[in-house]
Amino acid sequence: MSDQNPVFIPGPTNIPETIRKACDIPTMDHRSAAFPPIYDKARAGVARVLNMGVGGEVVLFPATGTGGWEAAVTNTLAPGDKVLAARHGMFSQKWIDLCQRHGLDVQVVEAPWGAGVPVDAFAQALAADTGHAIKAVLVTHNETATGVTSDVGAVRAALDGAGHPALLMVDGVSSIASIPFEMAAWGVDVAVSGSQKGFMLPPGLAIVGLSAKALAAMQDAGLPRCFFDIRDMLSGIYPYTPPVALINGLAASTDMLLAEGMAAVAARHNRIAEGVRRAVAAWGLSPCAQSPELYSDTVTAIVVPEGVDGNALVAHAASAYGVAFGAGLGAVAGKVFRIGHLGMMTDVMALAGIATAEMAMADFGMDVTPGSGVAAAQAWYRETRAG
Repeated sequence: MSDQNPVFIPGPTNIPETIRKACDIPTMDHRSAAFPPIYDKARAGVARVLNMGVGGEVVLFPATGTGGWEAAVTNTLAPGDKVLAARHGMFSQKWIDLCQRHGLDVQVVEAPWGAGVPVDAFAQALAADTGHAIKAVLVTHNETATGVTSDVGAVRAALDGAGHPALLMVDGVSSIASIPFEMAAWGVDVAVSGSQKGFMLPPGLAIVGLSAKALAAMQDAGLPRCFFDIRDMLSGIYPYTPPVALINGLAASTDMLLAEGMAAVAARHNRIAEGVRRAVAAWGLSPCAQSPELYSDTVTAIVVPEGVDGNALVAHAASAYGVAFGAGLGAVAGKVFRIGHLGMMTDVMALAGIATAEMAMADFGMDVTPGSGVAAAQAWYRETRAG
C-alpha cells in the first residue's frame, strides 16, 4: 500500500504536516521546566474542543480510547455498581465487556446494529430505578462499526426527567474534534476520546475529560487502579514518563482545530459526509444506519449486496489500488464496508476515496456505474463549496 495515498478508515486518520512536525521533537527532560507548559497547553486546548465549561479537568494517558474507557470506569465506580448501557454495535459491546470484566453489574438494553442509543428504553429504566442503583449511564456517541451517531443530549434529558443522579459517560472516540460535542451543555460527566481520530495524531493518547461531579465521585470509587489512577494524574506531576512528542502534537492539533473554529470543523465534516452519502445513493446502495437522523458525519458504513463480501472488497481495494477502507466488524462483518471521512479530509480527498471504491466494486462485478458516485459527490461539493 502506498503511503502517498490517503486512508479512508475511521482512525487512525490522515495526519497534517503541521501536526506531524509538531510530534517530531528532540528528546526532552520531562521533569524539567520545559514540559509543563506543553502539557498545560494541550489540556487547555482539549477542554475548549470539548466545550467543557468550568470545574472540569482533562487528563492524558499514554493509551488509546480503550484505556480511556478503563480510566473512566475504574476512577468513578465501585465493585458491583450497576451501570446502564445499550448494545448496538461493536464499540458499545466492547465497553459493556470492559465493565463486566471489572465486576460491574451491567444492565444491557439490546438494540439492532444500525440503531442509535435507545433513549426511550433508557428513560424507562431510569424512571423505574427509584432507589438509584444505577450509578452510571454509558453512551457510545458515534458507533464506528455502523456509522451511527446517537443523541447524547436526549440521554441527559432522560436522566434529568427521571431526576436520576447517575453519571453520564460518553465514548466520543470517533466523534470528538469532528462533530458537535457539548460536554457542559449535555451534562456529560466523563468524555473519552483518543488521539488518532478527530485530533489527527498517531495512536497513543487516551484523552479523558471529567466534570466536577465525576471528580467528586473519585473519592468513593473502589475499583482497583494504578496506571489509570486519575488522582495521580492530577497530583501536579505526571506520574510516569509522558509521551512528550504526542502531547506536543496534541497542543498543535487543538491550535489547528480552534483556529478553524469548532462550528466550522463540524460543518466541514457534515458537508464532506453528505457528499459520500450522495455517492452511496447514486450507487443504489444504503448506509447501515437505520435512518438519516442517525447518519454519522465521521464514517459511513455501506451495506453491500447479498453475495458480496464487504471485507473481501476492502482487501481488494488495498491490494489493487493501495487505498484503505474500513472492514465490517462483529455482527456486520462482511455485510458492509466503511468509508471514514474524519480528521484531515477535503473534497478532493473524499472524491479520491469514492472513485477508488467504485473501481473496487466494479472489479467485484457489482452493479455500479463507474463515475456515478463521483458525479453525485462532485455536484454536492460544487454546490456547497466555500466562497
